[in-house]
Amino acid sequence: MTKVGVIMGSKSDLPVMQDAIDFLKTFDIEVEVDIVSAHRTPDLLMEYGKNAHKRGIRVVIAGAGGAAHLPGMIAALSPLPVIGVPVKSRNSIDGWDSILSILQMPGGVPVATVALDGAKNAGILAAQILGANDDSILNKIIDYKTELAEKVENMRKDI
Repeated sequence: MTKVGVIMGSKSDLPVMQDAIDFLKTFDIEVEVDIVSAHRTPDLLMEYGKNAHKRGIRVVIAGAGGAAHLPGMIAALSPLPVIGVPVKSRNSIDGWDSILSILQMPGGVPVATVALDGAKNAGILAAQILGANDDSILNKIIDYKTELAEKVENMRKDI
């Protein structure tokens, strides 16, 4: 089964990352969740980055706050697409340090980056990536976008 790896640098990131996990589960996409600290567990980071694809993971969502090296390091090690979620942590500079650390990757090592604390969008993007080769997931994305449009239409009726 196709899996999405959702990793974060600390358990304190889980409340933010839960939005991606929950979204993917509503699409019946298997999710592997783990804590992989770029700074405190570098050996684990290396193993994860080099081997995630061997475990059936097809997209990695990596959330990190502060210096936020986790998404970029995974992207450097892995052949998989990586979606970075900047997390506003307690030691953050309004989240800008995390955003820029994830967003400003050098050429050749891309990380798709969503908004600060934007894990739901990371889950949606992961599903869209998988849906490019899986009609079941693609149809769920189409239905989801139709529901979004219907919600706006209902809002317009209430004006």
